[in-house]
Amino acid sequence: MSDNQRYKILIVDDEPDNLQLLYRTLRRDYDVTKAQGPLEALDILKENQFNCILSDHKMPDMDGVEFLKRTYDMYPDTIRLLVTAYSDVEILMNAINYAKIYRYIKKPYSPEELLHIVQLALEYYQLKEDNKKLIVDLKDLFSGTINAIMDALDSKDSYTLGRSRRVAFYTSKIIAAMDLTKTEKATIELAALLHDIGMIGVQEDILHKVEKLTDEEREEIRKHVFYSVKILEDIKQLDKVTDIIKYHHEFYNGAGYPFGVRGEEIPLGARIIAIADAYDSLVSFRPYRDGLTPEEALKIIEQKRGEQFDPKILDIFESVVDEANKEWDKLNPYVQN
Repeated sequence: MSDNQRYKILIVDDEPDNLQLLYRTLRRDYDVTKAQGPLEALDILKENQFNCILSDHKMPDMDGVEFLKRTYDMYPDTIRLLVTAYSDVEILMNAINYAKIYRYIKKPYSPEELLHIVQLALEYYQLKEDNKKLIVDLKDLFSGTINAIMDALDSKDSYTLGRSRRVAFYTSKIIAAMDLTKTEKATIELAALLHDIGMIGVQEDILHKVEKLTDEEREEIRKHVFYSVKILEDIKQLDKVTDIIKYHHEFYNGAGYPFGVRGEEIPLGARIIAIADAYDSLVSFRPYRDGLTPEEALKIIEQKRGEQFDPKILDIFESVVDEANKEWDKLNPYVQN
């Protein structure tokens, strides 16, 4: 946040004296809006967004946990703080897990303690916002590096030529049809571009082999996931990208590798890339076979609905793939898969 801007805080309490005390404590450093109870606060939130919401716990009409849960549904990125006289572990864990609060403030508290907690909360908020902006910009910031890596990978194995870019292209068409934030889309697209970066670490004679792979050679291919993680793990800005790449060979039914996780335990980005990756693999030329037609590839993928692939994401892919193929052919008229 720039120097001439102030964080916006909504304070909520049904007791006027408590509300005024909160206001006096925070108004010097922040732009503070008061709401005398959760219903008034929800009306305010229909037209206004805040960086932080600070709510009392015990209030009529709705307690603070339920109120903050509703604010999370409206504005998930807003920091939420709960002021409470309770120290019951179950109540506090419910507030953390259900209402996604950043932390609670135990009554009675001093003005200095309150200010310190709010300051820490807003520092955390700003860190998240800065990281979100950074991930959106990463494709531009790292474009030269990513292109160099992709060129190195393409030159190592003719099968991979342009493959990561095609997988990223199909991935972009899937996520364009989904209700995701700009940050989420940028993260998943980056993961799609880099999903096979670990192939750089696989022996060339295995990559080029025409005959059926042995069990040992197949296991070596599978290690590319760990090679990818090793290459990227020191770039902390790419933590979420790396997490997606770790899981892009997992199966929806848990039969994939390397961890055997299933369903929505698999990150959303990994479930998306798995479909784009499989489709491109099927339609691409291999040393031992020609590429399949789009219709043939879709038929094979459809047979693995609910087993290898997330059914909901597969529905989206099937709805966009025809137009995606037409667009790819227009953009790359001389490129053969």
